[in-house]
Amino acid sequence: MRAAWGFLCGLVFGLGLVISGMSDPAKVLNFLDVAGSWDPSLAFVMGGATLTAFIGYRLVWRRNTPVLEPAFDIPQNRRIDRPLLAGALLFGIGWGIGGFCPGPAWTALPLLAPGTLIFLPAMLAGLWLGARIKSGRRPGGPRTA
Repeated sequence: MRAAWGFLCGLVFGLGLVISGMSDPAKVLNFLDVAGSWDPSLAFVMGGATLTAFIGYRLVWRRNTPVLEPAFDIPQNRRIDRPLLAGALLFGIGWGIGGFCPGPAWTALPLLAPGTLIFLPAMLAGLWLGARIKSGRRPGGPRTA
């Protein structure tokens, strides 16, 4: 049952990305190009997402437990530290250069655009490399103590 709900949520999310045009990296890059061919439509997509999340959280927090889990999984770490800032910086740079973040990149994959075919493997390699670095292992080397 949980997998079916996950699939349905992913499908709705993916359809929303495609319908809003977020699977087209040009939309993101034009939003970031304030001195050139600026396209403000991304701001409306983000505003709609923010409003939806705001309402969704208000409804969810009225429940004692989530629908498919025994308890809410709320992060305990609220520190703004170097790894958080470094990750946010790398994500933002990648988003600005490629025009993709992970969700829209996956929805654009069926289009087989060259940018997508470069971005997705690079993103997966970055995820793998980041996990290795965070776990204390050097890429291609043994675990460090």
